[in-house]
Amino acid sequence: MTRAGTEESNPLGMQGIEFVEYLSRHPDELGGVLAQLGFRLIARHRSRAVFLYRQGSMNIIINADEAALSSHDRPDEGDQINAVALRVADANLAYRRCMQWGAWPIPTRADVMELNIPGIHGVGDSVIYLVDHRRNVSIYDVDFEYVSDEREVPTVVPGLHFFGLVQYINPDRTAEWIDFYAQLLGFRALPPDTHFGILPNGTILQSPCGHFYLQLVEPMGDALFDVEWYEQFARLAFGTPDVALTVRSLEARGVPFENNEFSRPDSHGAVTSGLSYDVNFELVRQDPAPPPAGDQA
Repeated sequence: MTRAGTEESNPLGMQGIEFVEYLSRHPDELGGVLAQLGFRLIARHRSRAVFLYRQGSMNIIINADEAALSSHDRPDEGDQINAVALRVADANLAYRRCMQWGAWPIPTRADVMELNIPGIHGVGDSVIYLVDHRRNVSIYDVDFEYVSDEREVPTVVPGLHFFGLVQYINPDRTAEWIDFYAQLLGFRALPPDTHFGILPNGTILQSPCGHFYLQLVEPMGDALFDVEWYEQFARLAFGTPDVALTVRSLEARGVPFENNEFSRPDSHGAVTSGLSYDVNFELVRQDPAPPPAGDQA
């Protein structure tokens, strides 16, 4: 592909997810769930109740900072996905492009000597951060103190990685959200019959780098009336080349999975059950993407 063609199909130079952030009033319990999934606490924020967990190439942040909790529209809700950070070629350039296309900016909360990461409004109260993707440069060194010298955490099973996010949307809003992600970030909608995992509802959007996906789900049947339905990032999904092996490995660590007439593990995927404050995770059969050429040793 030519340079012009690459810029057209991946205008921000996106290279996957840097981190997913959960807003939580129960950081110890949610941290325990992440530990069951194979993540390890590797760093704490220097001045806030914010915690960094890692497994393989995946980073998850638990944000229990009172200022962040109190500013949320639903402060008494359970743990929620509050932000996703995307690796891009040039964060400032990507941010300016998003502004030109009509994105809503997020005011910085960085204090003196803290890292300022540009971000735009996402679904609900969430933030989409834009992070410079540079080899051997960590965005965490400025704001976090590491708990030990061990910063690399092996995956529970080989090849476990971020697959993507499930996003709940209001009725008849699919076209608007497809346009949002396409114009600002370069995502593209896959054919209507494209589905991954064991939960086939919704519309699948592929990131321009092809490394991860978004699943847009409108309420079905009486869901809008039976439960409180919010536009939000609802669930994080992990990709794995071997779903059965991953389920067995995680069950051995105490992670329960849905197993009923509506949802049960199979070779395509699985969904966890009964974890911390309505937080659940999904497994999807997928081989990990090869690292970008600039990341290869």
